[in-house]
Amino acid sequence: MTDALPKASPAPPVPAARVPVSALVLTFNEEENVRECLESLAWADERIVVDSCSTDRTVELARELGARVVQRPWNGINEQRAFALTESVHEWVFCLDADERVTPELAAELRRVLEAGADRDGYEIPRRTWYLGRWIAHGGWYPDRKLRLFRKTKGRFGGHDPHDRFLLASEPGRLQGEIVHFTYRSFSQQLRTIDRFSDVAARAWAAQGQRPGLLKLLVRPAWKFVETYVLKLGFLDGLPGFIISVSTSFYLFAKYVKLWEAAGRFSAAPPKEPPR
Repeated sequence: MTDALPKASPAPPVPAARVPVSALVLTFNEEENVRECLESLAWADERIVVDSCSTDRTVELARELGARVVQRPWNGINEQRAFALTESVHEWVFCLDADERVTPELAAELRRVLEAGADRDGYEIPRRTWYLGRWIAHGGWYPDRKLRLFRKTKGRFGGHDPHDRFLLASEPGRLQGEIVHFTYRSFSQQLRTIDRFSDVAARAWAAQGQRPGLLKLLVRPAWKFVETYVLKLGFLDGLPGFIISVSTSFYLFAKYVKLWEAAGRFSAAPPKEPPR
């Protein structure tokens, strides 16, 4: 009787191929943020900073951290993001704002998903925001999912300034790890941002042919407050939740007022004579 043939040893597992990722960050005078932002992107194979001609130490700090810096004048967020894509080497791209950070849990999940084969061409990621001394969990500010990881050849940037949007050709997947967002450092900074963003948004509306309407001006901002504070449970975030709902409503109000201005509904020239 012949001896049984020895069993073959199982083949060693083949290690997952590393999928390279280009991380893209847009900056303008972000010396207070750029270091922690780029450090949270250490897992990426390439880090590119597209800087809008900063006058502080943003560029110097980014280069010290090993990022490749390209300077280019600002011409709208969607155009700037699209330009950044052309600078990236790899097919997979991850976008991050300078005041955002990738958590270690998200970094590990990103690598795990990509190296497992990535069953989607893009992934939405929840974003958690720190505002007025607390993490915001309601009012439409969470989970605030953003499409930040995607194959750059599977879509294009096509949002309306001042907000960017990557138009993916297919349905994105969703990840569990979070981006953390350290937004306005003060209420004054928030007011300045509302003023700047409402300028851009009103001009975009006017260019698209939108016309001002009194009903929109009166009703929509009030409804926005009800939506964010009541329906989306903003009241559960305490005083910061109330401030978020008021400022969100005011932002919409400011856009409509500026649309009226753009349409010439208010006279810019003062009267020659005082009222009688």
